[in-house]
Amino acid sequence: MLGLVVADHAFHAYPRLAEGVLAKLRAAVVNAGVLAEVAADLGIGPTLLLGKGEESSGGRTKPSILADATEAVIGAVYLDGGPDAAARLILDELGDRMAAAVSDPGESDAKSRLQETAVHLGYGVPRYEVAGHGPDHARRYVATVYVADRRLGQGEGRSKKDAEQAAARSACDVLGDERGDQGCPSFPK
Repeated sequence: MLGLVVADHAFHAYPRLAEGVLAKLRAAVVNAGVLAEVAADLGIGPTLLLGKGEESSGGRTKPSILADATEAVIGAVYLDGGPDAAARLILDELGDRMAAAVSDPGESDAKSRLQETAVHLGYGVPRYEVAGHGPDHARRYVATVYVADRRLGQGEGRSKKDAEQAAARSACDVLGDERGDQGCPSFPK
């Protein structure tokens, strides 16, 4: 339901956007990080019923749990109120985020911006190395990104994807500092 509503709204609200930009828009708002933010906005975390282990390991603030809970709430609204009620909830919570993603389509995906910039500058495709550490219930990841065999950025996160995004943002900042510009601009499609 979530993906369908977002894709349908994006297609009709932004008819001039290219297919690739629409796909990036959808990915910018239908992801665990954004859904966890929605859960926080709705106050879902404190209402969750968790087991002792998850409770003691901070489960109420884990993005993956909050994202799953948000999807469950959307599903419950769909079952109770029908597709129109679920669509209203989704657009109420994600509409502003979609508009922000359209106004700055590259901001949410640093990896794509870094790759486009690196290729545009003739450096080739960035390469990521990711290492995890810590216990399974509180795993952290550190990613290092190399551009043209040069270590350009490092980042940390709760998932490999988050760590890679943080590393890409760091690399974009380094490129911007070196070149005296914005680092990794969004290239028009």
